[in-house]
Amino acid sequence: MKSIGVLGVGDLTEKVLRGLRRGGFSAPIYLSPRNALKAEALAKEFQCEVLDSNQAVADAADILFLGVRPESLESLARSVNIRPEHQLVSFIAGASHQEIRRLFGTANTTRSMLSYAVETNHGTVVLNPPNSDIESLLSPLGIVVPLQREEQFELATVAACVNGWFYFLLHDLHAWITEKGIDSDQSRQLILGSLGDCVAYSRLHHDKTFSELGNSISTPGTYTAQGLEVLGHHQANAAWKAACEVVLEALSAQSSEGAKK
Repeated sequence: MKSIGVLGVGDLTEKVLRGLRRGGFSAPIYLSPRNALKAEALAKEFQCEVLDSNQAVADAADILFLGVRPESLESLARSVNIRPEHQLVSFIAGASHQEIRRLFGTANTTRSMLSYAVETNHGTVVLNPPNSDIESLLSPLGIVVPLQREEQFELATVAACVNGWFYFLLHDLHAWITEKGIDSDQSRQLILGSLGDCVAYSRLHHDKTFSELGNSISTPGTYTAQGLEVLGHHQANAAWKAACEVVLEALSAQSSEGAKK
């Protein structure tokens, strides 16, 4: 089992490490000194070791997780010398393979996009390109989706953003039901149960499209169909598509800009 070094300890890499340890990963994990309080807390809770510098982490580890913000990627690359056998796994949205390879001087790069749910070991882990070693390493975090092309990966990043937007939709629904008279905890159970029911039913009937599943429920004359008509009138789904287009455009622009440097 290969050791892991984390260059950039933040909220997302924290979730990854929690999921890995809970999933049985027992090899050494080395942490950079960035974000010292979080690094020390992780070291204590999950038997990680905080090292003195980014280079010390690179020297000690076999696989390096890149977890800094995009604007810090170049300075991170200047702070380390990478061995030819190192494997780099980048969790940095918008940082293309071309940019990472140029900055770190290695072709052994994998991009990954995932959600905070990986700490529960029931998340979705997107990888580009497919890499059997990294797939095996991250599989305890949940469902692994390997994508061959980088443009597919950018689309998957948009889907990860949608994951974050869902929470605000759930918030509004929860607030409305609570305001109408159901206890807050029970309202939360209803909202999460409804979402979970949708996911479970969709997984069971994976041979049907989402619209087919929706139409089987919102048949003419039902209250579901009545509400759906209102949503259509206000073009509610159009706003989601527009948000996706804006994010995809921003990701593509950032990736292109990084590749030109």
